[in-house]
Amino acid sequence: MVRFVLLVPLAAGCATHADRLAEVRSAYHAGNAPEARARLDAALARNDRDADVLKLDKATALLTEGRPKEAEALFREVRDKFEEKEGRDLREAALAAVTDDQRLAYPGEDHEKVLLRFYLALCSLMQDGSDATAYALQVNQKQQQIIDTARKGAEGAGPKDGYKLVAAGAYLYAALREATHADYDDAARSFEQVAKWQPDFAPAKADLERVKTGRHSQPGHGAVYVFAMVGRGPYKEERAEVVTQAALLVADRILSAVGKHTLPPTLAPVKVPVVARPVNQVASVGVYPGGKSQTRYTETLTDVGLMASEQAKAVLPEVLARAVVRRVVKKGVVYGAKEAAGADKNGLASIALDVAGVAWEATEAADTRCWGLLPDKIQVLRLELPAGEHRLTLQPAGANGSPLGAPEEVLVTVADGRNTYVLATYPGAKPVGKAVVSRP
Repeated sequence: MVRFVLLVPLAAGCATHADRLAEVRSAYHAGNAPEARARLDAALARNDRDADVLKLDKATALLTEGRPKEAEALFREVRDKFEEKEGRDLREAALAAVTDDQRLAYPGEDHEKVLLRFYLALCSLMQDGSDATAYALQVNQKQQQIIDTARKGAEGAGPKDGYKLVAAGAYLYAALREATHADYDDAARSFEQVAKWQPDFAPAKADLERVKTGRHSQPGHGAVYVFAMVGRGPYKEERAEVVTQAALLVADRILSAVGKHTLPPTLAPVKVPVVARPVNQVASVGVYPGGKSQTRYTETLTDVGLMASEQAKAVLPEVLARAVVRRVVKKGVVYGAKEAAGADKNGLASIALDVAGVAWEATEAADTRCWGLLPDKIQVLRLELPAGEHRLTLQPAGANGSPLGAPEEVLVTVADGRNTYVLATYPGAKPVGKAVVSRP
């Protein structure tokens, strides 16, 4: 047992996913999706435990490179893996209790599980769109399942009842149902959800009025939906939970004073993951459709950064509880080692085991795994244009509408009474890749 305690500190490292993700995010946000993907491939080759979350970022890079088929395959793979993990393995939980949460198979954060389905819908739209409606419907189904599951066994409201819901899925579902020219009631219900979940999304009122009249577009016209992934999205970083560390230190000092053996003092910080949100210059994307039209701007459907932050706060008590249990288990192992070795309370063996215990606790690192290439906001602009070819000019804009960076031209083909979809990614003034356009 003594030998076990002394060797455990050597078995865990302090590197976190946040450290490995920094270079990937830097390349991607600089507009270099191929370099980001190459770094992700290198990370995948040497890190099996992080494979699923790395594949989320790789799929994101592939989509922005205009490779939706490959991206969809990866997103589907991760979606299915996350579904399989909804029920933790007891052996993994036991290992995490003597190491840290990085030893758990990554099950995906709640907002990631939901947004994953929205990204699948986008991948489908950029191909033949055959599965887009089903994927968009899954967005609502998954977020409701997450809330309902957390509510079971809870007294009163569930811990996740306050989750901000993803309006982007409902909006896309409404757009797809409207395009059938028959399912306007379905479209109206979904647009009502959008208005409820994202009250600042001003176009929802006009969208709702349009579908209630049963008119997709004027005769000889079609609709162009410009989806913009705006800003550098949230990621996790490590933080020391000082209050919890202080409480544990007081507790173990009391127990050391009255117990048969001393406990290792809580000197190493209790580390937890927190969501970090970068400051972003880009507030929206201006779209100029040519002719006599004025520039119009995309508007926020889902604030990804806000959603990730609020959900992280909601589950923080659970994360802290695991951290406290982990410290208790480790102190218990050291106490048991002293008992087995017959160590004197203030003898050299007892002191050596305390030192090993402190070192063991110091190896803990917060689980900072996350989908690191999400945007800060998912935005959209709907344009109604005459059938035929059009050149759209896209340009990121600041909070006051001032242009940032160089404009980008996109060629779209509008079909009478049908939808065309454009996907553009602007983490900053420079886009990542070129705008992806759905097939006519």
